[in-house]
Amino acid sequence: MNSHILKKPVITEKSIQLASTQNTYTFQVDKLANKQQIKQIVEELYGVEVIRINTTVRNATVKKTGKRRLAKRVDRVKKAMVTLKKDQSIDLFDIHNE
Repeated sequence: MNSHILKKPVITEKSIQLASTQNTYTFQVDKLANKQQIKQIVEELYGVEVIRINTTVRNATVKKTGKRRLAKRVDRVKKAMVTLKKDQSIDLFDIHNE
């Protein structure tokens, strides 16, 4: 399977809280990937059982940045929130030693 579907894990305060309380892990994924492909690659790479996948797409925006306030384009990003079975986890970052 194409391992380039998962680009990187999203590590924010909210994603760490979701991982520790609801067993939901957040990944940045390829824009053309569908839920079945995401489920298959997560199960294959991490050896876990996926219950549910929610995806969201943040549209491209233009932000002002720098001293001269120049316009910078921020591309579209697709994120997948993967919910695992109750007793399973992915050790992407240390969330259980709190």
